[in-house]
Amino acid sequence: MRVEESLQRGWSQRPAALPRPARMVLPSLKLQELIQEIRGAKTQAQEREVIQKECAHIRAAFREGDAPQRHLQLAKLLYVHMLGYPAHFGQMECLKLIASPRFTDKRVGYLGAMLLLDERQDAHLLITNSIKNDLSQGTQPVQGLALCTLSTMGSAEMCRDLANEVEKLLLRPSPYVRKKAVLAAVHMIRKVPELSDIFLPPCTQLLHERHHGILMGTVTLITELCERNPAALTHFRQVVPQLVQILRTLVISGYSAEHSVAGVSDPFLQVQVLRLLRILGRNHDESSEAMNDMLAQVATNTDTSRNAGNAVLYETVLTIVDIRSASGLRVLAVNILGRFLLNNDKNIRYVALTSLLRLVQSDHSAVQRHRPTVVECLREPDASLSRRALELSLALVNSSNIRSMTQELQGFLESCPVDLRADCASGILLAAERFAPTKRWHIDTIMRVLTTAGAHVRDDAVANLTQLIGGAEELHAYSVHRLYSALAADISQQPLVQVAAWCIGEYGDLLLSGSYEETEPLQVQEEEVLMLLEKVLQSHLSLPATRGYALTALMKLSTRLQGDNNRIRRVVSIYGSCLDIELQQRAVEYNALFRKYDHMRSAILEKMPLVEHGGPQDDEPGEGKEKPWSPKREVQSPTEPPTSNLLDLLDLLDSASGDAQPPPALDLMPGDSLLHLLDLPSKTPSLAPIPGLKVFDREGLQINLSFVRPPETPALLLITATASNTSKSDVTHFVFQAAVPKSFQLQLQIPSGDTVPAQGGPPITQVLRVLNPNKAPLRMRLRLTYNHFGQSVQEIFEVKDFPLDTWQ
Repeated sequence: MRVEESLQRGWSQRPAALPRPARMVLPSLKLQELIQEIRGAKTQAQEREVIQKECAHIRAAFREGDAPQRHLQLAKLLYVHMLGYPAHFGQMECLKLIASPRFTDKRVGYLGAMLLLDERQDAHLLITNSIKNDLSQGTQPVQGLALCTLSTMGSAEMCRDLANEVEKLLLRPSPYVRKKAVLAAVHMIRKVPELSDIFLPPCTQLLHERHHGILMGTVTLITELCERNPAALTHFRQVVPQLVQILRTLVISGYSAEHSVAGVSDPFLQVQVLRLLRILGRNHDESSEAMNDMLAQVATNTDTSRNAGNAVLYETVLTIVDIRSASGLRVLAVNILGRFLLNNDKNIRYVALTSLLRLVQSDHSAVQRHRPTVVECLREPDASLSRRALELSLALVNSSNIRSMTQELQGFLESCPVDLRADCASGILLAAERFAPTKRWHIDTIMRVLTTAGAHVRDDAVANLTQLIGGAEELHAYSVHRLYSALAADISQQPLVQVAAWCIGEYGDLLLSGSYEETEPLQVQEEEVLMLLEKVLQSHLSLPATRGYALTALMKLSTRLQGDNNRIRRVVSIYGSCLDIELQQRAVEYNALFRKYDHMRSAILEKMPLVEHGGPQDDEPGEGKEKPWSPKREVQSPTEPPTSNLLDLLDLLDSASGDAQPPPALDLMPGDSLLHLLDLPSKTPSLAPIPGLKVFDREGLQINLSFVRPPETPALLLITATASNTSKSDVTHFVFQAAVPKSFQLQLQIPSGDTVPAQGGPPITQVLRVLNPNKAPLRMRLRLTYNHFGQSVQEIFEVKDFPLDTWQ
C-alpha cells in the first residue's frame, strides 16, 4: 500500500508535462539506394525488413499527396512488386499519374498500370478515358505509352471503346505510332474478333510500307484476321501477289546490315509472310499457283549454314505441304527435311523427323528415299530423337521392305531403352501382321520379338501367335521344335513360355516323333519334355497364367505320350491344393478326369480345331516352297468386341466396385432372330427421340453424346459418342474411356478410329451400351487421352446432367 501511495503522490506532485519533441523520421531511400540495400541483404529476413520499412515510407508519401515525388515513390514500389512482394496499394496512384499532364508522371503511371492492373480487376476500366484522351490529343511518346498499355492489359470492353481511335492511328504519318497501333490492333482482334471489319481497309494500305517493323506487324494482323474471320480470308487472298513480291524482295535484294540476321535478310519477316501465305493458299488453287515459283526460290536460295536460314526453310516446307503445291515442289520439301536429318543440331533433326512423320501418308514414296537416314536415327542416344525415328520407321514399313525393316527394328529392339521396348515390339508385331510375306517368316518374327522383349509385348500377342500356329498345319512340327528350343534356353519371358507350353501340349507328339527334319535333327525324350514343364511350374518367375498353360500342357501330353502317366497325375494332384484359386480349380478338374472320366480323357483333350475362316482358303504351298500370304484373310476377327469393365481399372467413381460383372451381350433387336426363324416379316420399331448432349469442348475438339433406348429393352441405353475437330491440327491417339457406378453395367464397343481429322474432317464414333435395370439416375465419369498440337492431353470429368429420358 505504501508503494502505491508513494506512486500516486509522486504523480500528483509531478510538474506539468513539457511538449513531446517530434519523432525523427528516417528519410526515404532513392531507387538506386533501395536496390543496393536489397541486394546487400545477407538473409531473407533482412530483405523483408528493408522492404517493409520502405513500403511504409511509400504509403506515407501517397497519403501526404506529394505530387512532385509521386512518380519516384511508384517507381520504387514497382521494383518491390517485381521482387514478388505485394504492391496492390499503388493501383490508384497509377491512375493519378496517368491523368497527370507531365510526361514523367505518365511514363511511370502507364508502366505501373501494365504491371499492377489486369482485366480481372475493375480498376483497369477507370483508365479508359485517360487512354482515349492520350490517343486523340497526346504527343507521339504519350500515344506510344497508351498503345503499349492497351496492348498489354486491354480488356474486351476497353478494346470495343478504343477501336476507332486505334484505327485512326494506323494511318498516322509517324512510323513510331503506326507500328505500335498495329500491335494494339492485333491485341484487339485476339480479344474481340468481331472488330475485324474495322481493320480490313487500313491493312491493305499498310502492306505498301517499307518500314520492316510496321510491315511485320501488318502481316501478323492480317494473319489474325484470316484465322478468325472467313470473310477476311477471302478478302486478303487478293493480296497474295503483293505478299509474294515482299518475299521476293527479301530473298533477292541481297545483304542489308539493318535487317540481316546471320546473313539472312530479316528472317523474322520472312517467317511471318510464309505463315500468312500458308493460310491464304490452303485449299485454294489460284493462290497456291501464284506462290509456287516464289516458294521454290526461297527453298533453293536460302543459306542453311546458320540457324536463321534453317528456320526460314522449315517454314517454307510447312507452307509447301499445306497448300496445293505442285508434286515436284513437295518432293523438294521432303528433300529439305532429308537434309535436316544430316544436321548436327538435335533440334533440327527432331523437327525433320516430326515433319516427315506428317508427310509419310501423303508423300510416301518421297519419304521412302530417306529411309536409310531415318534408320540411322534409331541409334541416337537422345530418347526423344530415337522415339520419333521409331515412329517414322514403323510408318515406312510396307510389303516391299518388310524383311529389311523388320531386321533393323529387331536389332534396335535388342538395345533400345526400356521405355521404348513396348512401342517397338508392338510396332513390329503389327507390321508383321499386315505385311508378312510367308507364314513361317511371320511365326519366326513373333518368336524373336517374344524372345527379346516378351515382357513388353501387347496382351494379345500370345493369342495371335497361337492362332497363327494353329492355322498353319504344315508348320506345326517346325513351330513346336523352335518353341521347345527357345523354352529350354530361357523361361523368363512369360509370353514366350505361354506360347511354348500351349504348342508343346497341342503338338507334343510331333516333337517326340522327330517328324520335322532339320539339318541337325533335335532328339527329344519324354522325360526331358516333362522335366521342362515341371521346371516352368516350379519357377518363381512364372505367373499364375503361365502355370495354367504348363499344367494344361502336361494334361494334354497324357494323351500324346506313349509312356506311363503316373508322373503327370502326381504333378496335377499336387496343384489340387494350390493357393491360386484358378490353378487349384483347374488341377481338381484334371484329377477328376483321371479318376472318374478316364474313358473320356482322350476325346476331351484332343487337339484344338483349326480356326474357321469366312473367306476362301489359300492353297497350301508345295513341298519346299512358300507362297506369299495375307494375314488379314486368315486371322479371324472377333465377332464380339471385348467387354470394357473400367470400374476397377480407372477407379474413377467412389461407388465403383471391382466385383461388377461384365454386362450380358444384349441385342438391339431381340425379336429379329425369332421373326427370322418363323420366316415372318419383321418391322423395325420406332425409337423415341432423345435430345443429345455436348459433354466436352476444348481447343476445337468436341464430344457429343446421342442416345437411343430400344423399346423392346427399356433397361438398355445405347450412347453414341461422336468426336469432331474444328481446329487446325489433327487429334491423334484418341482414347475414350468411361466408368459408371456398380448398379449399372457398361460395355464399350470398338471405336471407328483413333485420329480426329482437323478442319471439321470426318468424326470418329464409339458406341456405349449401358444397362440400367434399376432405372437409377445416370452419371458417368469420362477419361479422354489424346495428342493435340504436339502435346499429350488427359481430361477426366464427370457427366451428371443426362436427359431424363435416358434413365426414367
